[in-house]
Order: sequence, then structure tokens, then C-alpha cells
Amino acid sequence: MADKPRFLVNGKDMFWTLVPLLALVALVAIASGNCSVGVDKNPSSNKVKEFDIDAALKADAREMPFPVRQAPTPEGWKPNSGSSPSLEGHRVSTVGWLSSSGAYVQLSQTDAVEDALVPYLAGEDTTLNDLAATGTRELAGHKWVTYRTAGDKQFWITDLGKVRIGVLTRGPESDIETIASSVVAQKPLPKD
Repeated sequence: MADKPRFLVNGKDMFWTLVPLLALVALVAIASGNCSVGVDKNPSSNKVKEFDIDAALKADAREMPFPVRQAPTPEGWKPNSGSSPSLEGHRVSTVGWLSSSGAYVQLSQTDAVEDALVPYLAGEDTTLNDLAATGTRELAGHKWVTYRTAGDKQFWITDLGKVRIGVLTRGPESDIETIASSVVAQKPLPKD
């Protein structure tokens, strides 16, 4: 059978040429293990590598001008991130977990004032109209100011004198309570 002249090739021919190529690419991606579908909310089955929270917070404790506390990783949670950004001339020690509910939970510690920490936790794209202080809570002997964004992000902030601690999630409030009560019960990590 002779090939079609170029002027007779149409979009249908192009489509049927691409279908096997795309199928081959999908097969290679799946077989290599670099492609997964996140249908399971269990953090332990997540393929993201665990982040070393212990080492990160110990390094932050040596470098930060404020006391840094380490909340133990709760059973069934997976540590997955950490950073040390600056905030209006102050540093922030931030670590995060995937909770057993499948939600991301972030712990941030800083010597910046609460008025600076609130927009940091709310996110760059959150305006004051999208943010509401929802009250206060007493937890583990500390007063926490509670906030919620229009995007269902909720966070709590407490002031421990030399450091402000913020805990945020889009998951259940119990995830915030778990980290909040745990972190304030800890002594600051040594500077050495």
C-alpha cells in the first residue's frame, strides 16, 4: 500500500499517530514508579520522602535568635517539609507534617510580632477581607488566638514571650490541637 500524499494527511491521521505514542509514554512513566495517583490519604503510603525534622529544628535552634521547640512527630504522621524564611527582618522556623487525616499541618516559630505572623500564615494571596480572627482558645495552659481564611485554612497563634508559635492546617482542628499542645509542653532545644 502506498503512502498518502502529504496534502491528503488530516487531523484524524495525526490523532491516530499520537495515541500509541502517548500510551507508550504513560506505560513508561507508570512502570518507572515516577507516576502515582494519590487516592490513598494514608501518609505512610505516600511516596514523598520523610523530612528530617529533628536535624532541621536542631539547626534552627543553633541559628535562630529565639528559643526553638520540637514537637514529637505524632503516631501515624509523616514529616515532609521544613524551611527558615525571613519575615520583616525576623527569621521563621517552619516544619510540616502530613497528619493521619491526610492534611498538611505546619508549625512555625518566630520572634516576629503576631501582626507580621498572621499574613505569613494566611498566605501571600490572602487579603484582609479573606481573613477572620475567630476567637481565642485555652490549650495546654496557653491562650491561642484563632484565625480562618476564606480558603478554609485555619491557624492558631500563641505568644510565649521571646517567641510566637503558629500552627496551621486545612484539616481538622484536632490536628492543630495535637501539635499545639505538644510543642508548648517541650523545653527549648539547646543552642549548641
